[in-house]
Amino acid sequence: MRSRSESLEFALLGLLAQNELHGYELRKRLTAIYGPFKALSFSVLYPQLRRMLEAGLIEESFSSDPGLSRRSRIVYRLSERGRVRFSALTETVSPETWEDEGFEVRFAFFSPTSHANRVRILEGRHRRLKERAEILLGELEKSPVGIDKYLEEWRRHSLETAEREIAWLEDMIKTERK
Repeated sequence: MRSRSESLEFALLGLLAQNELHGYELRKRLTAIYGPFKALSFSVLYPQLRRMLEAGLIEESFSSDPGLSRRSRIVYRLSERGRVRFSALTETVSPETWEDEGFEVRFAFFSPTSHANRVRILEGRHRRLKERAEILLGELEKSPVGIDKYLEEWRRHSLETAEREIAWLEDMIKTERK
């Protein structure tokens, strides 16, 4: 995913491929994917939905069951063009698919991704984290005397986190290859 907008589009297409949803529920599920610390405001969500409507990727209708509110809700669903786009995106593998945000979003929708591409994405993520771990290890080994102890601890923590994910990825790759 080259941009946050493309990453968000992919996530929305993936969610709507599972179910038709209204805006509040979409935001709630996106928060589950991106995590609670990457806030997604309605001022980001609704313009993205509007662009996707204009592109013919999704369709909207009004819910006949407004729930607790007297206002009817707009419900979004995937159009045929959106299904084709989502399918094409699940089969696209590039370096962005194994970077932090791109990987998280892609992994959230790994089931519809082909086996071969799941392996390619996992291997790419593995390589990326190995590179990151080597850089962090080098920085820790050559830390100058007097470097801030908190920066050094952050580097150590980042290295340990990368090493844990590397081990997890190795297990995932082994499982996918079976």
